[in-house]
Amino acid sequence: MCSNVPLGFIALLLADFYNLTYSSIDPIKFDDCMGNEDVVFQSSDPNFSVRTDGSIFVQKEGSSLDEPVQFKLTASDPHTHVWETVVQLALIDPPSSQQNENEVTKEEGIIAERKEKKEAFQAPPPVIMFSGSGLNSSKGLRRQKRDWVIPPINVAENSRGPFPQMLVSIRSDQDQDISIRYSITGVGADQPPNEVFNIDPVLGKMFVTKPLDREHRSSYHLRAHAVDMNGNQVENPIDLYIFVIDMNDNRPEFKNQVYNGSVDEGSKPGTYVMHVSAFDADDNTTANGMVRYRILSQTPHSPIPNMFTINSETGDIVTVAPGLDQEKVSQYTIIVQATDMEGNLNFGLSNTATAVITVTDINDNPPIMTSRTFSGEVPENRVDVVVANLTVVDADQPHSPNWNAIYRIISGDPSGHFTIRTDPVSNNGMVTVVKPLDFEMNRSFMLTVVVSNQAHLASGIQSSLQSTAGVTISVQDVNEPPYFTTNPKHIRFEEGVPAGTSLTTFSASDPDRLQMQQTIRYSKLNDPADWLSINRTNGQIVTTAMLDRESVYVKNNMYEATFLATDNGSPAASCTGTLQIYLIDINDNPPVLIPKESQICEQMSKNTNGVNITAADADTDPNAGPFVFELPNFPTSIRRNWTISRISGNYARLGLRYQIYLEPGVYEVPIIVSDSGNPPLSNRSVIKVKVCPCDQNGDCTTVGAVAATGLGTGAIISILICIIILLSMVLLFVMWIKRREKERQTKQLLIDPEDDVRDNILKYDEEGGGEEDQDYDLSQLQQPDSLEHIISKPPGVRRVDERPIIPESQYPIRPVVPHPGDIGDFIHEGLRAADNDPTAPPYDSLLVFDYEGSGSTAGSVSSLNSSSTGDQDYDYLNDWGPRFKKLADMYGGGDDD
Repeated sequence: MCSNVPLGFIALLLADFYNLTYSSIDPIKFDDCMGNEDVVFQSSDPNFSVRTDGSIFVQKEGSSLDEPVQFKLTASDPHTHVWETVVQLALIDPPSSQQNENEVTKEEGIIAERKEKKEAFQAPPPVIMFSGSGLNSSKGLRRQKRDWVIPPINVAENSRGPFPQMLVSIRSDQDQDISIRYSITGVGADQPPNEVFNIDPVLGKMFVTKPLDREHRSSYHLRAHAVDMNGNQVENPIDLYIFVIDMNDNRPEFKNQVYNGSVDEGSKPGTYVMHVSAFDADDNTTANGMVRYRILSQTPHSPIPNMFTINSETGDIVTVAPGLDQEKVSQYTIIVQATDMEGNLNFGLSNTATAVITVTDINDNPPIMTSRTFSGEVPENRVDVVVANLTVVDADQPHSPNWNAIYRIISGDPSGHFTIRTDPVSNNGMVTVVKPLDFEMNRSFMLTVVVSNQAHLASGIQSSLQSTAGVTISVQDVNEPPYFTTNPKHIRFEEGVPAGTSLTTFSASDPDRLQMQQTIRYSKLNDPADWLSINRTNGQIVTTAMLDRESVYVKNNMYEATFLATDNGSPAASCTGTLQIYLIDINDNPPVLIPKESQICEQMSKNTNGVNITAADADTDPNAGPFVFELPNFPTSIRRNWTISRISGNYARLGLRYQIYLEPGVYEVPIIVSDSGNPPLSNRSVIKVKVCPCDQNGDCTTVGAVAATGLGTGAIISILICIIILLSMVLLFVMWIKRREKERQTKQLLIDPEDDVRDNILKYDEEGGGEEDQDYDLSQLQQPDSLEHIISKPPGVRRVDERPIIPESQYPIRPVVPHPGDIGDFIHEGLRAADNDPTAPPYDSLLVFDYEGSGSTAGSVSSLNSSSTGDQDYDYLNDWGPRFKKLADMYGGGDDD
C-alpha cells in the first residue's frame, strides 16, 4: 500500500562472510508506490553498490568489514523524487569448518579482535531515515508519513550462542518525542513455541534465546508493535520474517538397509538392475541436502571387481561390463555409499547400504544326453512299466523351467505304444509302455528321442546334437492266454428243447502262433440252472435239462453261462467266455384266474357291476391274452345262477343272473380260462364269491358279512350265549376275590397292624403252618395250674423258656384276670402287668424255640428284660420306622402303654 512507503527507518544489517568481493548482502526494501520503475540507487561509499532490486554488493577486492561501515544511500526516480537513508554494515560470527566447505582460516587473535569490535558495534544502532523529499512546482520538498522498514533476518541453525543473541534493533523515529515500548507477537514469541524470540521493550533490541533447528521449523513470522506509555499505538505493526539458515547437520538416510535386485545372466553393459535412494533432512536446495551415490565394494570380484556402476544422482545401478554367468556367480553383494554436500567426501556426511543382486538364470545351456544310445526290454502285453531310463545333464539352475527336461519320440513308434515321462527329481526320462505289445506282431522297436527344456533356449543359443538319442526296445515272448473269438456269444433257441440237444460250439483260439501248437481244454465255470455241458476238447455246448424261459434264472428272456478255456503252456493260461441264450417263448403255461376271492350283493338291483375278473399267463404274446372266460356245464347250478360277460380282451365280469336270489354265504364258482396260444391252453380255476346283504351304496353290511362267512342263525346265537356266559364267570371270579380280600382285612389280629413286625422277622428251620396259620390255642396264653408235665421230663433236657425246677423265692400271687373277650386286650393287659411287677420273671415270651443242647454260646432269649431299664442303649430303634416303635418305647426309654 502507498500509505506504507518508507520515508525513514533505523536498521542494522549484519554480514556473514569474510570475502566480500562481488558478494551480496541482504537487499534494501524500498517502494515508491509506482512500481519502482526507473528507480536508481547511489551509494556514497564507492566500495559498495546497490542494484535496482536493493541488493548491496562489494565493488572492490580487499574490502573488509573488520570495522562497521556506514554510508549514505540515495534513491531517485525520473520524476525528480529523491529519498535518502543511512546504511550501516557489520560482521557476525564466521561459520565453523564443519558447516562451510569454503573455509578461510584466520588466527584466533584476529577473530577475537573482530568479536570485540562487533560487540562495540552492537551499541544502540544509529537511526536510519529516509528523509523523503520531493520537488514539485508549487510546494517544493514535501515530507511523507514515517513508517518502519525491516529487512528479512537470517539466523543460522544450531548456533552455539551465547544466548540470548541479538538479531536486530527496532526503533521508531518518534522515540525522541515520547517514551515508546516495543513488543513482538507471533509463533516463537507469544505463541508456541513460546519465548524463542524476545525484545527489549525500551531499547527495541530483538534476541533469539536458543539454538534453532531448520528441520523442525525453517522460518518465523513475527509482528513488531510500538506503543506509548498509555498503551496507545504509535506506529503501525510491522512484519518481521526470520529465516533459519540450513547447516549440514543431517546424514543421508537410506530407506532400506538392504536392497534386493536381479539381472539376467549374459546381460549387456548398461542393463538396468535396481534403484537405491537416500533422503537427507537438510535443505535440498543447498549442498547440505544434495546427495550423491557411489559403490564402495563388490563381492565377489568375478569376473572383474567392477561389474556394476551407479548413477551418482539418481541411485540407479546398471551393469558396466559383460560376463554375468549364473552358473559361475549367482549373487553379488554391493556396498553403496550416499554422501551429501554433493558428494564432497571432505565436508559431506555419508551413510551406507547393501545391495544384493541376484543373477537370474536364462536358458543358455541346452540339455545333453549322457549317451547316444539306450536300450531296454519288456514282456509282451504289459502296460505302465518303465522299460528304459534316459539320463541327461543341464548346466542351468536345477528345478527351473530352464532345467526341466521334456522328452519327445520323433520316430519309431507310429502306433503310440510308448511315452516318456520326466522324473521331477533327477530330470531323467522314463520310457513307459502305455499300450500292450504283441511279440507275434513286433519283436523290437527302434525309437528316436529328442530332449528339450520347458523354457525356450535364449536368443543366440543353438540346441546340441547330443540332445538326440536312439532307444532300442526288445519285446519278450510270454505264454498268452487263449481267447474266444466272439465274447459274449449270442444264440437263439425255443424253450422246452429236450436234454441232449446240441446248441452251439463255443471254441477259443491261442495267440501264441510262433511257438509249438498248444492244446486248449474247456470247462464250465458258471451255469446257474445247470442246464448245459461243454465238450472238453472241442467246446460243443449240449443241454442237460429242458430249457424253461419262465425260470427264475432267465432275465428278459436271456440265460447266461460262462465257460473257461485253458491252454497247456508253462505256466498255463486261461480265459473266460460268456454264452447268452435267448429263449423263444412257447405256449407251455395255462392262464390263471385273478382274483381268487371277491364279494357280491345278494340282489341283482344292487349288483349292477358284478365282479371284474382277469387272468395271468407266464407266457408272453402271442401265447397270453386275449383270454376266453367260460362257465362249466357241470354242475348245472353254476350256469343257472351265474353269468359271465366279456368286457375286453383280458377282462370279464362275473355276476348273478337276473331275479336270482342266493342266501348270504361264500360260493365257489368254477371258471374256465383259455389263452390265445396255438394250440390254446385252458385252466379251470375257482373263485370264491361272498354273497352278502348290501346297504344303499352297494357295500356289504356288518351283519351280512358275518352271515356270509357260512354260519347259520343258530350258530351265531350259540356263539353269543357262550360269550355272555364267559363274561359272567369272569365277573363272579372277580367278586369272589374282592370278598375274600375284604374278609382278610376284617379278621382280628393279635397285635395292631402298625406294631406287626412279623414280615421283618426271618424264621429258620420252622416246620409249622407259617403266618397263615392263625388258629391259636388260647389255653397256652394262661398260666398252667400245675407243673407236673414239666417235672416229669427227664433231667438234662429242658426248654429254655420253661421255668427251671429250683427253689424259688415266694412272690406275691398275681391277681387272676378273667378271660377277656378280645385277645388283643388280653395281651396288652398281661404285658402291662408284667412291666409293672418287679418280681415277675422274664418268662412271658409266647415264642417257642427248640432246645439246642448244652454248651451253646447263644444266650437265652428269655433273658431279655421286658422293662425299658438297663445299661444298653436302644435309642437307635427309633430310626427303624413305625414297625419298631413299640420296641423303641420298651427298650429305648419311651413311655409305657
